[in-house]
Amino acid sequence: MPETLLTFETPVIRDWVDFNGHLRDGFYMVLFSYGVDGLMDQIGLDAAGRQATGHSIFTLEAHVNFLHEVKLGAQVQVYCQVLGHDAKRLHVGLALHIKGNDTVMAYSEQMLLSVAMDGPRASPFVPNVAARVQMLATAHRSLPRPAYVGRVISLPAAKTA
Repeated sequence: MPETLLTFETPVIRDWVDFNGHLRDGFYMVLFSYGVDGLMDQIGLDAAGRQATGHSIFTLEAHVNFLHEVKLGAQVQVYCQVLGHDAKRLHVGLALHIKGNDTVMAYSEQMLLSVAMDGPRASPFVPNVAARVQMLATAHRSLPRPAYVGRVISLPAAKTA
């Protein structure tokens, strides 16, 4: 069975934790952002690829589910799953794990956009990037869809008397 793609790994440092020794909520997004950078490296949009093509990726939307506490000193890893794509967009799921543990500590669903930096403006993925995106999408197609994909934040409608 194909696996998701490891895109980032780091220890949780003191500056990222609160007074309880827990990773602050904003730093979960920092970790996921670095995970997207790692994905960019894998699809040909590393520094050299961005320079050569004049293209990059911008984040259009991101949702984070905080599932378990992550503490100071934990060695964390971000894994990426391509959930879908079209000519300009990439829908991904990013799972945060403690190294060596299958438990998902946090999950981020993101919509990414291919951008030509001369505008900047939305632009189709350049051919070599599009081919790598397609390759990952094909490899991830048989993976189960994570439970956290497509969720919305809401409260049940209040009942009136």
